[in-house]
Amino acid sequence: MTRRREGDADFTEYVAARRKALLVAAYFCCGSWNHAEDVLQAALAKLYVAWPRVRRRGAEEAYVRQIIVNASIDESRRPWRRERSFDLVPDQGYELPDRAEWSELMAALAALPPRQRQVVVLRHWLGLSVDETAADLGISPGTVKSQTAHGLEHLRRALEVDVDATNEGRGT
Repeated sequence: MTRRREGDADFTEYVAARRKALLVAAYFCCGSWNHAEDVLQAALAKLYVAWPRVRRRGAEEAYVRQIIVNASIDESRRPWRRERSFDLVPDQGYELPDRAEWSELMAALAALPPRQRQVVVLRHWLGLSVDETAADLGISPGTVKSQTAHGLEHLRRALEVDVDATNEGRGT
């Protein structure tokens, strides 16, 4: 098998294994399944072009996360994105979260400024460290910490979460 075919096979295997998780990450960055699909498609196209270089470095996850974040910012800046569409998504091989369960959280996430939303998603949904999040977003670790604190505070207020109740199980 040629190198090109091996690279294509590796890329296909990576996408098949990670597509659902990447789509969910894009959804949390964008707040819309339609936009998340567009962002993920753009991210995978860019990843494919850079695949041999990225694969050699073993940086697939960090590279695709950074593309998703940047693409979600780019998508939000496009004038036609300001139009509202219906939130009907055909069956695409993944399960949508239960609307009753997630609608309040998604509304609260959508109300966050874009950088706070991105930091909260990367840190608390994808479980990245402060340093990994800073590297992915091209910001300082201090900015990650402050944006996380502000974002979580906004979410707590929006969701009326009792901070004492959330800390009881942690022994704090």
